[in-house]
Amino acid sequence: MKSGKAVIFSAPSGSGKTTIVNHLLAKRKDLEFSISATTRERRSTEIPGKDYHFLSEKDFLGKVDQGAFIEYEEVYPGIYYGTLQSELDRIWNAGNHVIFDLDVKGGAKLNGILKTRALAVYIKVEDISILKARLMARGTENQEQITSRLFKVAEELTFETKFDLSILNHDLNMALESAERTVNHFLEINA
Repeated sequence: MKSGKAVIFSAPSGSGKTTIVNHLLAKRKDLEFSISATTRERRSTEIPGKDYHFLSEKDFLGKVDQGAFIEYEEVYPGIYYGTLQSELDRIWNAGNHVIFDLDVKGGAKLNGILKTRALAVYIKVEDISILKARLMARGTENQEQITSRLFKVAEELTFETKFDLSILNHDLNMALESAERTVNHFLEINA
């Protein structure tokens, strides 16, 4: 296995982590997205094997039993997300660095596992009302799902200290620049 690095982005839903991750993927050809596995239903805009590996709960738990995940979490009741070891192997064996877009528990856990090989970045916003507005604007969840996500925010905010650094996403362009600078520095030190 080659000595690739890992960049982990985590945040409460609606904080902008996916937008930042996509920006970084467009800027750096040596970054490759780790496709998480999940048991949640696929959104109409998502492509299996590109956005997520969509698994039944039985298949997901079977992979847990096989030790196929480097980390996994039951993020919502009956809804699992996890990082397959095969994703890291695939990306690092290709000579690239891996970038993650994970929930805060998964991001903190992965940071603890990968240690100095990883940079873990927590994306935050100034106020929960901003998250609510963003979740409603993206139109991918119903009101019950939005309420469930917002209910988790209070807990997710307590995870910020488990990350190497935080970026405030008040102004998207500034957040993108900060993320790019931070990731470039991390990937270039001891390269």
